[in-house]
Amino acid sequence: MFVPTYDLYGEKRPQEADFWVHCETIAARSSAYRWEIRPHRHDSFFQFLYIRNGSGDADVAGEGILLTPPCVVLMPPGVSHGYRFSKDIEGFVITVVADRLPITARVPQNRGDWLSRPRMAVIEAKEAPYLDATVQRIAEEFEKHRGERRSLMGSLLTTAILITGSSAAPPDNGGRHDAKQARVEALTTLIAERFRDQLTAEDYARLLNLSVTHLNRVVREVTGQTLHDFIMTRVVDEASRALLFTPASIKQIAVSLGFADPAYFSRWFRKRTGRTPGRFRSDERESLER
Repeated sequence: MFVPTYDLYGEKRPQEADFWVHCETIAARSSAYRWEIRPHRHDSFFQFLYIRNGSGDADVAGEGILLTPPCVVLMPPGVSHGYRFSKDIEGFVITVVADRLPITARVPQNRGDWLSRPRMAVIEAKEAPYLDATVQRIAEEFEKHRGERRSLMGSLLTTAILITGSSAAPPDNGGRHDAKQARVEALTTLIAERFRDQLTAEDYARLLNLSVTHLNRVVREVTGQTLHDFIMTRVVDEASRALLFTPASIKQIAVSLGFADPAYFSRWFRKRTGRTPGRFRSDERESLER
């Protein structure tokens, strides 16, 4: 049977020149097709379909799957899929260009990856409120910025995917991403994108829809560090890399990391590493030359 290839279902090209992500309600798309999305595939898109209420079934590579909310379907590029939904369906479908999000960029190349195959997960009761709030926040961010390349959208979507992965993985799977690990990985992604903004621990917790107390407890359990130290470690790592591998001055590095006062940066770096930026640079470069 011929299976058509679409960008968004029913469309042959994205409407925005810089398209990287799209979010809409399931009803908005499927109601135009009498609640049935016929089998099709996407060459370069990864899809996240979240059903909060209602019912439906999926045809994934010719196999029928019953969809019972709250549930999520993770669909990697290149896989034939179609859906039928009840008219009271509630939920969202998020489509992302796979190579624009770190967690999905490796999927087409690594067929052993846990995201390289379609997955349907019924969300555990304890995770359902958190996932629902995260997807709602994604939808809100999309409506505000209409797919503008913003770090928060990517971090929230990474969080949603990892939470789903923890529900989809079998209990004896050694690579299982549990909920706590999912939160830390989402935080790591967010820090990598926002550490230059000098955000506080409270800022990161708010962006991840968590209380700072809860996020701090999770980070301690997974990494052994406090939330504050975990954030600062990322900044120290970037400062160290810049000192060792770039010709930038200490003042330039301080400014690039969000420090308005180079002298304060030097004191901060010495407190964290035991050496001033200048001493660190000379010691480490000398070590490399040996």
